[in-house]
Parts: sequence; C-alpha cells; structure tokens
Amino acid sequence: MSNGELLQIEPLELQFPFELKKQISCSMRLTNNSDNHVAFKVKTTNPKKYCVRPNTGVVAPHSTCEVIVTMQAQKEAPPDMQCRDKFLLQSVVVSSGISPKDITPELFTKELGKQVDECKLKVAYVPPTHPPSPVREGSEEGSSPRGSVSDNGAVNQSTDMMSKAFAGSQESTPEAKALISKLTEEKRSIVQQNGKLQQELELLRRQANKSGGGVPFMYVIIVGLIGLLLGYLLK
Repeated sequence: MSNGELLQIEPLELQFPFELKKQISCSMRLTNNSDNHVAFKVKTTNPKKYCVRPNTGVVAPHSTCEVIVTMQAQKEAPPDMQCRDKFLLQSVVVSSGISPKDITPELFTKELGKQVDECKLKVAYVPPTHPPSPVREGSEEGSSPRGSVSDNGAVNQSTDMMSKAFAGSQESTPEAKALISKLTEEKRSIVQQNGKLQQELELLRRQANKSGGGVPFMYVIIVGLIGLLLGYLLK
C-alpha cells in the first residue's frame, strides 16, 4: 500500500491471471484519509491494451473508491510471461463542489504551490486461479471391445480383430488401415467361395432329382460347410 499524502493505493502491482484469448480484470482501491476532496486520474503506457473504469474521479474525505482495470484478450503470451506495461495514478486536492465531469488534464499540471501526487504501478502476469483440467491419455469410448471365448475361437478372434480395426480407424493409423484391408479381402474371398458352393449344391440337387436316388453324402457335407460360412459372415 502506498502511504501518499493524498491517496493510499492498494495494491501497487496490478496482477492479471493471464489466459490467452480471454479478457481479464483486476481492481485497485483508492483510500482518502484526509479531510479534503481528492481528484484522481489513471494513465497507462499502453492505452489500447487496457480499459480503466473509472479512469478519473473524486474521492470524498475518509472514503474509498474502487477502480477496475481490464486487459483486452491477448492472442499470444509475452516472452517469459514478463509485462513491461505501467500505470500512473495522479491525485490532487479539489474543492468540494467539483464533479467527475469537471476533471480536466490541466487539473493535474504541476504548478508552483500546487501539490500533485504521482504513483507508478507495475503490471504482473500470474498463473490463473483455475488451471485447465488435465487431458486424459485414454478414453473409454475409444477402447476396443474384447472378443468372447467360446468353442468357435477362430470366428470370435476374427470378430475381435475387426472390432479393434474399426475402433482405431478414427485415428487413421497405418496398422488399422492394413488390418481393415486384410479382413475385407478375406471376407470377399469367402463370399466368392460361398457362391461356388451354392452352384455345386444346385448341380448335385439336379443330379439327385434325375437319378431318383437319395441325398448324396457329399450333399450333406456341402450343406454343413455353407452353414458354417454363413455363420462366420454373420458374426
């Protein structure tokens, strides 16, 4: 706190919890412990960067006034988070009938026999009071499902591999693309084989109808194979 003769200022260093692309404000309190009315004016070395409300005013005897300093949103952080901006607060005794709109720059001109107090304020960037939430390394939504264990282990393992491939395809990794391509080619091959078996089955059925005999043993085997293949494709 500055123990000036006219106004006490707290704090003497304006601290802003710096965050990129975010407007940030801090305040300072002006205290008038005298029996006089005191006018003040706030200046800054970077007026385009800061907004001060109020930047001028009158503090009545034995009262206080709060000044809000707002820093505009910044697109990039300064090197080493050091700020060289400064503020200057000027104060002078005025008559009791003066209003804030009557305050002019000439009022703070130093003249013989006129007391004009000046106090320089530094600016500091501090870490934000609410740090960003830590980013999780993994996501439950992105985890791949595990295949179930059953007698038909080969089918379930292939299904598990397919699930992992599609789960990781969002990341577009080379491994995921290669696995998807391989499984797609295997499925295409199985579909072709199934078509051939269907043709052979139809041929055997026609031969059985012409001969008038029972169903051949090979016919039963082919039907079983087709059932297995269809079950594989439906997994």
